[in-house]
Amino acid sequence: MYGPDPAEAFEAVKAKAQWAEDHGFVWFSVMDHLIQISGVGAPDEPFMEGWTVLSALAAVTSRIRLATLATSVGYRNPAHLAKIAAGVDLISRGRLTLGIGAGYFETEYRQYGWEFPARPAVRIRQMEEAVRLILGMWTEKRTTFHGRYFHVEDAILEPKPVQKPRPPVMIAGGGEQLTLRAVARLADACNLGGDPGTVRHQLTVLRQHCDAVQRDYAAVETTHNNSWLLGRNEVAVAAKRERLAKRGPLRGFVGTVSAAIDLIGQYQDAGVHLLINSDYRNDIETHELFASDVMPHFA
Repeated sequence: MYGPDPAEAFEAVKAKAQWAEDHGFVWFSVMDHLIQISGVGAPDEPFMEGWTVLSALAAVTSRIRLATLATSVGYRNPAHLAKIAAGVDLISRGRLTLGIGAGYFETEYRQYGWEFPARPAVRIRQMEEAVRLILGMWTEKRTTFHGRYFHVEDAILEPKPVQKPRPPVMIAGGGEQLTLRAVARLADACNLGGDPGTVRHQLTVLRQHCDAVQRDYAAVETTHNNSWLLGRNEVAVAAKRERLAKRGPLRGFVGTVSAAIDLIGQYQDAGVHLLINSDYRNDIETHELFASDVMPHFA
Protein backbone atom coordinates (compact mmCIF):
# COMPACT_ATOMS: atom_id res chain seq x y z
CA MET A 1 0.00 0.00 0.00
CA TYR A 2 1.28 3.44 -0.93
CA GLY A 3 -1.52 5.45 0.66
CA PRO A 4 -4.43 5.21 3.08
CA ASP A 5 -7.17 4.36 0.55
CA PRO A 6 -7.27 0.72 -0.65
CA ALA A 7 -9.29 1.81 -3.69
CA GLU A 8 -6.20 3.71 -4.89
CA ALA A 9 -3.82 0.76 -4.58
CA PHE A 10 -3.47 0.14 -8.30
CA GLU A 11 -3.07 3.84 -9.12
CA ALA A 12 -0.11 3.93 -6.72
CA VAL A 13 1.50 0.84 -8.24
CA LYS A 14 0.93 2.20 -11.75
CA ALA A 15 2.60 5.48 -10.87
CA LYS A 16 5.57 3.62 -9.40
CA ALA A 17 6.00 1.41 -12.49
CA GLN A 18 5.73 4.36 -14.86
CA TRP A 19 8.25 6.35 -12.82
CA ALA A 20 10.65 3.39 -12.88
CA GLU A 21 10.27 3.02 -16.64
CA ASP A 22 10.88 6.73 -17.19
CA HIS A 23 14.03 6.71 -15.03
CA GLY A 24 15.98 3.91 -16.64
CA PHE A 25 14.91 0.85 -14.67
CA VAL A 26 14.52 -2.25 -16.84
CA TRP A 27 12.50 -4.57 -14.59
CA PHE A 28 9.30 -4.33 -12.54
CA SER A 29 8.09 -7.43 -10.72
CA VAL A 30 5.30 -8.18 -8.28
CA MET A 31 4.93 -10.84 -5.61
CA ASP A 32 2.46 -13.64 -6.25
CA HIS A 33 0.66 -13.77 -2.93
CA LEU A 34 -2.93 -13.46 -1.80
CA ILE A 35 -2.12 -12.11 1.67
CA GLN A 36 0.76 -9.93 2.80
CA ILE A 37 3.91 -11.78 3.88
CA SER A 38 5.71 -11.42 7.18
CA GLY A 39 8.54 -8.92 7.30
CA VAL A 40 6.73 -6.64 4.84
CA GLY A 41 3.38 -5.91 6.47
CA ALA A 42 0.44 -7.16 8.48
CA PRO A 43 -1.40 -10.19 7.05
CA ASP A 44 -4.73 -8.34 6.89
CA GLU A 45 -3.36 -5.42 4.85
CA PRO A 46 -5.22 -4.74 1.58
CA PHE A 47 -3.28 -6.64 -1.03
CA MET A 48 -3.84 -7.05 -4.78
CA GLU A 49 -3.43 -10.34 -6.64
CA GLY A 50 -0.21 -10.36 -8.65
CA TRP A 51 -1.31 -11.46 -12.11
CA THR A 52 -4.22 -9.00 -12.05
CA VAL A 53 -1.78 -6.18 -11.32
CA LEU A 54 0.69 -7.41 -13.94
CA SER A 55 -1.92 -7.50 -16.70
CA ALA A 56 -2.99 -3.96 -15.86
CA LEU A 57 0.62 -2.74 -15.80
CA ALA A 58 1.15 -4.35 -19.20
CA ALA A 59 -1.43 -1.93 -20.61
CA VAL A 60 -0.02 1.24 -19.00
CA THR A 61 3.73 0.74 -19.57
CA SER A 62 5.64 0.34 -22.81
CA ARG A 63 9.28 -0.64 -22.24
CA ILE A 64 9.95 -2.08 -18.80
CA ARG A 65 10.04 -5.88 -18.43
CA LEU A 66 7.23 -7.27 -16.26
CA ALA A 67 7.48 -10.36 -14.08
CA THR A 68 6.23 -12.28 -11.10
CA LEU A 69 8.79 -12.86 -8.37
CA ALA A 70 7.71 -15.46 -8.03
CA THR A 71 4.52 -17.36 -8.86
CA SER A 72 3.91 -20.30 -6.56
CA VAL A 73 3.29 -23.50 -8.46
CA GLY A 74 0.47 -24.45 -6.08
CA TYR A 75 -1.74 -21.42 -6.66
CA ARG A 76 -2.99 -22.11 -10.22
CA ASN A 77 -3.45 -24.98 -12.56
CA PRO A 78 -0.32 -24.64 -14.73
CA ALA A 79 -2.25 -24.94 -18.00
CA HIS A 80 -4.42 -22.03 -16.88
CA LEU A 81 -1.28 -20.16 -15.79
CA ALA A 82 0.17 -20.70 -19.28
CA LYS A 83 -2.95 -19.05 -20.71
CA ILE A 84 -2.83 -16.14 -18.23
CA ALA A 85 0.86 -15.51 -18.92
CA ALA A 86 0.35 -15.67 -22.68
CA GLY A 87 -2.30 -12.98 -22.31
CA VAL A 88 0.00 -10.72 -20.31
CA ASP A 89 2.74 -11.21 -22.89
CA LEU A 90 0.31 -10.20 -25.63
CA ILE A 91 -0.98 -7.13 -23.76
CA SER A 92 2.58 -6.01 -23.01
CA ARG A 93 3.71 -6.73 -26.60
CA GLY A 94 6.36 -9.19 -25.49
CA ARG A 95 7.65 -7.92 -22.13
CA LEU A 96 6.77 -10.80 -19.79
CA THR A 97 9.13 -12.97 -17.78
CA LEU A 98 7.40 -15.84 -16.00
CA GLY A 99 8.96 -16.06 -12.56
CA ILE A 100 8.01 -19.29 -10.83
CA GLY A 101 8.96 -21.07 -7.63
CA ALA A 102 8.09 -24.06 -5.49
CA GLY A 103 6.05 -22.06 -2.94
CA TYR A 104 6.59 -21.86 0.79
CA PHE A 105 3.83 -19.87 2.52
CA GLU A 106 1.85 -22.62 4.24
CA THR A 107 -0.54 -20.19 5.95
CA GLU A 108 -1.63 -18.87 2.59
CA TYR A 109 -2.11 -22.36 1.18
CA ARG A 110 -4.33 -23.27 4.13
CA GLN A 111 -6.41 -20.09 3.98
CA TYR A 112 -7.18 -20.52 0.30
CA GLY A 113 -7.80 -24.25 0.39
CA TRP A 114 -4.73 -25.47 -1.47
CA GLU A 115 -2.93 -28.63 -0.47
CA PHE A 116 0.52 -27.85 0.94
CA PRO A 117 3.03 -30.67 0.38
CA ALA A 118 5.20 -30.59 3.47
CA ARG A 119 8.36 -31.83 1.72
CA PRO A 120 10.11 -29.13 -0.33
CA ALA A 121 11.26 -31.79 -2.79
CA VAL A 122 7.65 -32.52 -3.72
CA ARG A 123 6.90 -28.85 -4.36
CA ILE A 124 10.06 -28.51 -6.46
CA ARG A 125 9.08 -31.53 -8.56
CA GLN A 126 5.64 -29.96 -9.02
CA MET A 127 7.32 -26.77 -10.20
CA GLU A 128 9.49 -28.61 -12.71
CA GLU A 129 6.50 -30.47 -14.09
CA ALA A 130 4.47 -27.26 -14.31
CA VAL A 131 7.24 -25.52 -16.28
CA ARG A 132 7.42 -28.41 -18.75
CA LEU A 133 3.67 -28.23 -19.24
CA ILE A 134 3.68 -24.44 -19.67
CA LEU A 135 6.47 -24.59 -22.24
CA GLY A 136 4.48 -27.16 -24.19
CA MET A 137 1.33 -25.04 -24.10
CA TRP A 138 3.26 -22.00 -25.35
CA THR A 139 4.94 -23.74 -28.28
CA GLU A 140 2.79 -26.67 -29.44
CA LYS A 141 -0.32 -26.47 -31.59
CA ARG A 142 -2.11 -28.79 -29.17
CA THR A 143 -0.64 -30.16 -25.96
CA THR A 144 -1.13 -33.54 -24.34
CA PHE A 145 0.76 -33.94 -21.09
CA HIS A 146 0.43 -36.73 -18.56
CA GLY A 147 2.56 -36.00 -15.51
CA ARG A 148 2.66 -37.15 -11.94
CA TYR A 149 0.92 -33.99 -10.71
CA PHE A 150 -0.62 -32.30 -13.76
CA HIS A 151 -2.18 -33.34 -17.04
CA VAL A 152 -3.88 -31.86 -20.08
CA GLU A 153 -5.43 -33.57 -23.06
CA ASP A 154 -5.15 -32.14 -26.58
CA ALA A 155 -5.24 -28.64 -25.07
CA ILE A 156 -5.40 -25.50 -27.23
CA LEU A 157 -3.70 -22.24 -26.27
CA GLU A 158 -4.37 -19.42 -28.73
CA PRO A 159 -3.15 -16.81 -29.23
CA LYS A 160 0.38 -17.85 -28.45
CA PRO A 161 2.70 -15.46 -26.60
CA VAL A 162 4.19 -12.62 -28.62
CA GLN A 163 7.81 -13.43 -27.72
CA LYS A 164 9.44 -16.04 -29.91
CA PRO A 165 10.10 -18.80 -29.42
CA ARG A 166 8.36 -18.04 -26.08
CA PRO A 167 8.62 -15.82 -22.99
CA PRO A 168 11.60 -16.47 -20.72
CA VAL A 169 11.10 -18.50 -17.56
CA MET A 170 12.88 -17.53 -14.35
CA ILE A 171 13.06 -20.09 -11.53
CA ALA A 172 13.48 -18.53 -8.09
CA GLY A 173 15.49 -20.17 -5.33
CA GLY A 174 19.02 -21.26 -4.58
CA GLY A 175 18.62 -24.87 -3.43
CA GLU A 176 21.74 -26.58 -4.70
CA GLN A 177 20.53 -30.14 -5.24
CA LEU A 178 17.08 -29.64 -6.77
CA THR A 179 16.22 -26.02 -7.58
CA LEU A 180 19.46 -25.10 -9.36
CA ARG A 181 19.32 -28.40 -11.22
CA ALA A 182 15.83 -27.41 -12.40
CA VAL A 183 17.25 -24.08 -13.59
CA ALA A 184 19.89 -25.88 -15.62
CA ARG A 185 17.29 -28.16 -17.20
CA LEU A 186 14.47 -25.73 -17.88
CA ALA A 187 14.96 -22.05 -17.07
CA ASP A 188 16.20 -19.02 -18.94
CA ALA A 189 17.03 -17.21 -15.70
CA CYS A 190 17.58 -17.85 -12.00
CA ASN A 191 16.89 -15.67 -8.98
CA LEU A 192 19.17 -15.92 -5.97
CA GLY A 193 19.52 -14.30 -2.57
CA GLY A 194 22.41 -14.04 -0.13
CA ASP A 195 25.69 -12.18 0.11
CA PRO A 196 28.17 -12.07 -2.82
CA GLY A 197 30.09 -15.09 -1.55
CA THR A 198 26.91 -17.15 -1.27
CA VAL A 199 25.79 -16.10 -4.73
CA ARG A 200 29.19 -16.92 -6.21
CA HIS A 201 29.01 -20.40 -4.69
CA GLN A 202 25.45 -20.96 -5.93
CA LEU A 203 26.42 -19.93 -9.44
CA THR A 204 29.36 -22.35 -9.34
CA VAL A 205 26.89 -25.10 -8.46
CA LEU A 206 24.57 -23.96 -11.26
CA ARG A 207 27.45 -24.14 -13.73
CA GLN A 208 28.11 -27.71 -12.62
CA HIS A 209 24.47 -28.63 -13.17
CA CYS A 210 24.58 -27.00 -16.61
CA ASP A 211 27.68 -29.01 -17.49
CA ALA A 212 25.95 -32.20 -16.36
CA VAL A 213 23.00 -31.66 -18.74
CA GLN A 214 25.18 -30.14 -21.50
CA ARG A 215 23.55 -26.73 -21.16
CA ASP A 216 25.39 -23.51 -21.94
CA TYR A 217 25.76 -21.82 -18.55
CA ALA A 218 26.21 -18.44 -20.26
CA ALA A 219 22.66 -18.73 -21.64
CA VAL A 220 21.17 -18.46 -18.12
CA GLU A 221 20.47 -14.93 -16.93
CA THR A 222 21.50 -14.56 -13.29
CA THR A 223 19.43 -12.26 -11.08
CA HIS A 224 19.71 -11.27 -7.44
CA ASN A 225 16.94 -10.00 -5.18
CA ASN A 226 17.62 -8.00 -2.02
CA SER A 227 16.19 -5.04 -0.12
CA TRP A 228 18.03 -1.75 -0.54
CA LEU A 229 17.65 1.49 1.42
CA LEU A 230 20.04 4.25 0.39
CA GLY A 231 21.13 7.62 1.79
CA ARG A 232 23.53 10.10 0.22
CA ASN A 233 25.84 10.12 3.25
CA GLU A 234 26.17 8.64 6.74
CA VAL A 235 24.11 11.39 8.35
CA ALA A 236 21.25 10.77 5.93
CA VAL A 237 21.49 7.00 6.47
CA ALA A 238 21.33 7.42 10.27
CA ALA A 239 18.25 9.61 9.96
CA LYS A 240 16.61 7.10 7.65
CA ARG A 241 17.33 4.23 10.02
CA GLU A 242 15.74 6.12 12.90
CA ARG A 243 12.67 7.12 10.89
CA LEU A 244 11.95 3.79 9.20
CA ALA A 245 12.79 1.56 12.17
CA LYS A 246 9.65 2.86 13.88
CA ARG A 247 7.68 0.67 11.45
CA GLY A 248 9.61 -2.47 12.36
CA PRO A 249 13.08 -3.98 11.92
CA LEU A 250 15.00 -3.07 8.79
CA ARG A 251 16.43 -5.79 6.60
CA GLY A 252 18.76 -6.02 3.65
CA PHE A 253 21.22 -3.27 2.76
CA VAL A 254 20.92 0.09 4.55
CA GLY A 255 23.77 2.44 3.70
CA THR A 256 25.32 5.16 1.58
CA VAL A 257 25.39 5.41 -2.18
CA SER A 258 29.13 4.72 -2.26
CA ALA A 259 28.74 1.60 -0.10
CA ALA A 260 25.91 0.41 -2.33
CA ILE A 261 28.04 0.87 -5.45
CA ASP A 262 30.83 -1.14 -3.83
CA LEU A 263 28.49 -3.99 -2.85
CA ILE A 264 26.76 -4.07 -6.22
CA GLY A 265 30.20 -4.32 -7.82
CA GLN A 266 30.86 -7.39 -5.68
CA TYR A 267 27.63 -8.97 -6.90
CA GLN A 268 28.61 -8.14 -10.47
CA ASP A 269 32.01 -9.77 -9.93
CA ALA A 270 30.24 -12.82 -8.48
CA GLY A 271 28.35 -13.21 -11.75
CA VAL A 272 25.04 -11.38 -11.27
CA HIS A 273 23.54 -9.84 -14.42
CA LEU A 274 20.40 -8.18 -13.02
CA LEU A 275 19.97 -6.61 -9.58
CA ILE A 276 16.39 -6.39 -8.26
CA ASN A 277 15.45 -4.15 -5.34
CA SER A 278 12.86 -5.79 -3.11
CA ASP A 279 11.33 -2.44 -2.31
CA TYR A 280 9.42 -3.34 0.84
CA ARG A 281 9.54 0.19 2.29
CA ASN A 282 8.71 2.10 -0.93
CA ASP A 283 11.43 4.63 -0.12
CA ILE A 284 11.28 7.37 -2.76
CA GLU A 285 14.77 8.68 -2.00
CA THR A 286 16.23 5.21 -2.61
CA HIS A 287 14.55 5.10 -6.04
CA GLU A 288 15.92 8.52 -6.91
CA LEU A 289 19.46 7.74 -5.75
CA PHE A 290 19.51 4.49 -7.73
CA ALA A 291 18.47 6.42 -10.84
CA SER A 292 20.76 9.43 -10.38
CA ASP A 293 23.89 7.96 -8.76
CA VAL A 294 24.01 4.18 -8.77
CA MET A 295 22.72 3.04 -12.15
CA PRO A 296 24.89 5.44 -14.20
CA HIS A 297 27.94 3.95 -12.47
CA PHE A 298 27.12 0.56 -14.03
CA ALA A 299 25.90 1.78 -17.42
